[in-house]
Amino acid sequence: MNRVYLLLLLSLALSACSKQYANQNVLGKSFPSVVGESLQGEVKQLPADVQSNATILLIGYVQNSQFDIDRWLIGMDMVGVKAPAYEIPTIAGLFPQFFETQINDGMRKGIPKELWKGVITIYDDGETVQQFTGNTNPNNARVMVLNSVGEVIYFYDRGFSVDALKNLVQVIEQQYANKF
Repeated sequence: MNRVYLLLLLSLALSACSKQYANQNVLGKSFPSVVGESLQGEVKQLPADVQSNATILLIGYVQNSQFDIDRWLIGMDMVGVKAPAYEIPTIAGLFPQFFETQINDGMRKGIPKELWKGVITIYDDGETVQQFTGNTNPNNARVMVLNSVGEVIYFYDRGFSVDALKNLVQVIEQQYANKF
């Protein structure tokens, strides 16, 4: 009986923590100010602490979005994208915050140490980011490029495609060309 009660409470807690937000077109909007922590343990204020002429954020809301993020990272490497890119695992709700350490430790086991500074997890402000972009089809990464003031100048949330990658590269090249 206690096991059934515990499972019921656990399932209620999990379902209560996950809200659905319709996907948004965030192009031209300012990325919200949120706090995360790199896998190296450094507290990061986004977008302030990662600003450059063009900064790429690869945001994932569920573990399965890692597949899409990996395709983006491989594609960007293959075409020689030089702009800084950050993986942003973003988990909303109170329940995941209780297991933040275990979740981050699990990620550290699967990610080489030299890449930890480029992975910034967001828990406390996870809902803010999910509201900003929407979280429908959570397996798809939310890929965005921010300019030097944190404005979204590229956004894509429909899963990796070669055409989307070409558009991302074009936006980054234009951004750097405009700065010189």
